[in-house]
Amino acid sequence: MASSKSGSGNVGIALERMSVEQLKAVKEQTDLEVNLLQDSLSNIRTATTRLEIATTALNDLSLRPQGKKMLVPLTASLYVPATLDDADNVLVDVGTGYFIEKTMAEGKDYCERKINLLKSNFDQLVEVASKKKNVADEVGIVLQAKLKQLSSST
Repeated sequence: MASSKSGSGNVGIALERMSVEQLKAVKEQTDLEVNLLQDSLSNIRTATTRLEIATTALNDLSLRPQGKKMLVPLTASLYVPATLDDADNVLVDVGTGYFIEKTMAEGKDYCERKINLLKSNFDQLVEVASKKKNVADEVGIVLQAKLKQLSSST
């Protein structure tokens, strides 16, 4: 832990030597990076939720008997009547318009692996975003101090 604190202290010393313009540029850049990371976190949350819904749907589908009548969603608001023909094989959307036929077990496994990967990526991004946010906050504090110092000396 001591090395991370001394690293942060070195950043503080480097920030103290920067001009107001340089600090503003660094602040804008770190704020932009934080916003991009937050957008990525939001996208990962959305993808994880979709995969969790897909897993639930697969579990529900596997419990239904063959020949069961149901409504199938084509869009968020359009459903069509259908009859379950084969619950042992499913089409899995693997992205960019590609679908792969898999067994029910393989489909569930695919969803679980993707969820675990997304959660791992989410945790790593949270850590990076937190560090960037801390840098942005530190830059903001130094910038405010310099601006206050400039206004009081004039």
